Amino acid sequence: MINDMLDRESNKAFPLKGVRGSLLALLLALLVVACSDYESFSNDPNFRLTFSQDTIAFDTLISTIPSSTKTLYAFNNNGNGMRISSIQLEGGANSRFRVNVDGRYLADGMWNDFEVLKHDSLIVRIEMTPPEVGSTEPLYFEDKLHFLLENGAKQTVVLSGGSVDAYIQKGGLIIEEDATFLTDKPYVIYDSLVVKEGATLTLTEGTTLMFHDKAALHVYGRLLVEGTLEEPVVLRGDRMDHMFDYLLYDNTPSRWEGVIIHNGSYGNKFYQCDLHSALFGIIVEDTEQVKPDESKPSVTLDCCILHNIGGDGLQLNNCVSEVTNTQISNTLGHTVNINGGSHTFIYCTLAQFYPFTANRGDGLHLASSEDYGDYGLLRKAHFINCVITGYGPDVIMGEYIPQDGTCDYLFHHCFLNTPPVDDEHFEACIFDQDKKKNEEEKLVREDNFMLFDTDNFIYDFTPKEDSKIRSLADPDYVGLPLFDRLGVSRLADEGPDAGCYECVPKTDEEGKE
Repeated sequence: MINDMLDRESNKAFPLKGVRGSLLALLLALLVVACSDYESFSNDPNFRLTFSQDTIAFDTLISTIPSSTKTLYAFNNNGNGMRISSIQLEGGANSRFRVNVDGRYLADGMWNDFEVLKHDSLIVRIEMTPPEVGSTEPLYFEDKLHFLLENGAKQTVVLSGGSVDAYIQKGGLIIEEDATFLTDKPYVIYDSLVVKEGATLTLTEGTTLMFHDKAALHVYGRLLVEGTLEEPVVLRGDRMDHMFDYLLYDNTPSRWEGVIIHNGSYGNKFYQCDLHSALFGIIVEDTEQVKPDESKPSVTLDCCILHNIGGDGLQLNNCVSEVTNTQISNTLGHTVNINGGSHTFIYCTLAQFYPFTANRGDGLHLASSEDYGDYGLLRKAHFINCVITGYGPDVIMGEYIPQDGTCDYLFHHCFLNTPPVDDEHFEACIFDQDKKKNEEEKLVREDNFMLFDTDNFIYDFTPKEDSKIRSLADPDYVGLPLFDRLGVSRLADEGPDAGCYECVPKTDEEGKE
């Protein structure tokens, strides 16, 4: 019995040993093939690497602030593996660039002995820290990344970048007495800039303030922005590089916070100011249950741009404002959001063509501030010779507006994207409701303007020659400016155009239109 059992067990074992042996032989054969394939390298003198780019170009960045990382791929598209004797920066340890190849940092700008299997690649990560320039002009520089192949060939990728100096402000910048910023180089504000009560900050022509993420400009005292057409004051984010090849960070919203004019601050003036890429543009706080004094404007804007904003472009809360020759455009929130107070807009372009989502705010939102009862009523809202339009079928909305005559609102000689209204509050207006056909039978409101490069997010809100905006404005309204935001005369043709830009018709060689 025991012998029979041993025989049966032995008979069971013998076939298994044969299978195991066959499997082991097969695995060894596969391993040999794999190892043979892995170790198949060639010194063929014709072999070359193929690069994803022949030049890695960094943007001109603020000196001493490290760049984001760029990636280069080095492909081996040959039939065998390749060996690279060394990868080195021509500038060596003094190079302004830092390079990491497949996890190996090029210490002192060089590393030896790399292998690339056939149909595989190396991943090269490149960064730079721009040097201080020591002058007001940008510095441009380059280096070369050399790949020395085992077959004797040498291949090169060019690295380039630029640097500009700036005043770096970290830990908060507080203005406690009257001050004027320098203009020789930009300011980079890492934490909020605060103008204390009783102090006045003056920003003269050519001043540039570049705010880091979540930094804001808080005004408790007074802010005077005094730019010129040739050298405006610029308020923007501090990212100078590209998000994608076609898109600068500077052309995207919410790079920084924005400007807040706090309760009790009066007499703030913005002239020739370019504010863009913020989370919100300018917010004027409530006057805390006090009827606004029309002789004390909280803010005036003249010849300004508020563009590409991640919230409201201009938010006015129970205050007094005067806005002239100003473009406010492309906001995720309302382009202009008025809650109570008294406001006058003359020759302004409010253009709600925010490109990043269809869920955008109104071009103009008018309301009384319910929180303050009679103090928060919308008392005056005058729009003279303005353009108010956008993608939506109706971009002008109102709520809680008194209809008992206590609210003086008026649209005079305006181009309006809202259903036609026939009452005393709308005088000589054109309503942007004409259907212009395109492939989808939709309204094409952007056809009123010179340039809509939505691929690169570049806009020009100058009216086209055939637009109904042309010659719409009333030239006889009291106190109107004679020039548009760009200094073009409004009296040079048959009549001034609505909005902040005057069309300049093209002429032939004889100077005729």
